[in-house]
Amino acid sequence: SKVVEGREERYQFTWPDKKQSILTANAPISKTLRPCRAESKNFDTTENLYIEGDNLEVLKLIQETYLGKIKMIYIDPPYNTGKNFLYNDDFKQTTDEYLEGSGQFDEEGNRLEKNMESNGRFHTNWLNMIYPRLKLARNLLSDDGVIFISIDDNEQANLKKVCDEIFGAQNFISNLIWQKKFSRSNDATYFSTMHDHILCYCKQNKYSEGQGWSIGLLPREGIPSGYSNPDNDPRGPWTSVILSAKSGSDSLLYEIKTPSGRVIIPPSGRYWSCSKKTFDEWRLENRIWFGKNGDGTPRKKTFLSEVQSGLRPNSLLLHGEAGHNQEGKQETKELFNGVGVFDGPKPVKLLELLIKIGNLKNNEIIIDFFSGSATTAEAVMKLNAKDGGNRKFIMVQLPEQTDEKSEAYKAGYKNICEIGKERIRRAGEKILEENKDKENIDKLDVGFRVLKTDSSNMKEVYYTPENTEQSFLDNLEDNIKEDRTQEDLLFQVMLDLGVPLSSNIEVEQIEDAKVFKVEDRFLVACFDGSIGDDVVKQIADMKPFYAVFRDM
Repeated sequence: SKVVEGREERYQFTWPDKKQSILTANAPISKTLRPCRAESKNFDTTENLYIEGDNLEVLKLIQETYLGKIKMIYIDPPYNTGKNFLYNDDFKQTTDEYLEGSGQFDEEGNRLEKNMESNGRFHTNWLNMIYPRLKLARNLLSDDGVIFISIDDNEQANLKKVCDEIFGAQNFISNLIWQKKFSRSNDATYFSTMHDHILCYCKQNKYSEGQGWSIGLLPREGIPSGYSNPDNDPRGPWTSVILSAKSGSDSLLYEIKTPSGRVIIPPSGRYWSCSKKTFDEWRLENRIWFGKNGDGTPRKKTFLSEVQSGLRPNSLLLHGEAGHNQEGKQETKELFNGVGVFDGPKPVKLLELLIKIGNLKNNEIIIDFFSGSATTAEAVMKLNAKDGGNRKFIMVQLPEQTDEKSEAYKAGYKNICEIGKERIRRAGEKILEENKDKENIDKLDVGFRVLKTDSSNMKEVYYTPENTEQSFLDNLEDNIKEDRTQEDLLFQVMLDLGVPLSSNIEVEQIEDAKVFKVEDRFLVACFDGSIGDDVVKQIADMKPFYAVFRDM
């Protein structure tokens, strides 16, 4: 046997360019988010966001603003089918580049393994895509937050390892199995694949950390099996358990007299499971059941009204309660007048179920940074309509071009974001119509504020102090790009200061100056070129937490 010491061998999960993907997560970017009123719905009143751009950049941009503020994340990332996918980040490699850095040559330069073009390289590219995004996503989760990730068998094992590393193996909750199909594929080579995986991790495991995520219980339907009320107890239906145990002390070997007068002791070799004092208290409270004739062995009553208010979710999500692929496709087609604008949308029922399990409550935020057709947004609006809640969504999607031969392109949707935004518009109006008789339905937030990633609003200046003359400084032109509006500048300031991007924004004219008041004067900003002392004084009188002026 050989003793291995130090770093020669150790248990770890790694792949070529893993270090680079970690650096990518931490690398700064010179980007901003620009508002787009024209494509938004209810821009001034909505608390929902639709952000267009590469989700890696978006996750970096919102780190400060939403650090620890997201209750739930759901993502349905691209499954790795061996084909090219977007989100290459700087990891687009040739096969030779991959092999050169992967240590898969022998000493003579011969390849050690065959078929690498369709094997390791594709796993590597996919891992380098998902790793930095999950690394950044974890920062956004609140201490009681949870993430659900849809995946198929191709990368399920790798994703599990990545999540164990990023979220902590102790925070793994479950590998949920979702029945995505309801009919058998008899032409399958081996098994007819009926399921996808949904990995569930929390930010903090409640049972090991002492605080953290609590699972959402599902509503009961009717009286569960085993519960009844034969004695018409005013506390409602109950079930019962035996009162004897395998082990105990002599103090648990007492006599019990039934209402019929029979004296009972525990069966041979067993003990009562409670003390005589406790038993007498339960009996006075009518929590002991001796059978209909009052002559049976005593049992302890457990009332439905006193147990958990709902049902523990199952790890197997059957299509009856969680929907299926065909259902998702039909829902989307129905919204778009029979046009199949999106391939493989998740059913709304699945997202509604996950939001309930995730325990997303009133005023809490869910983010989906692989938004696709925006099923998640529709599910949030539907649940809010059902229970009067005010859950909020942030959808993030790369404006990936649709295929020119696709139904979506022919219907006028040139990229996936156009589909997602239109779906939210149509779904929102449909939900309002279906619930028009409900009280306060007019308060339902079916809007969204559109933001798009773009280069910084500021011009890049490369001059160093020692190479700059005073005459240049005297003529220094405005460092703000000509095509940027005051509202563009406002949102960059909000990002920089960590002010929520869904904040209420009011505009007030003070003398000749345009003044933005954000979140009830938490932030007050004025970007006019020159403002008088009176304007500054009036802004100071508002006592904002932050006051920002244009730097000339």
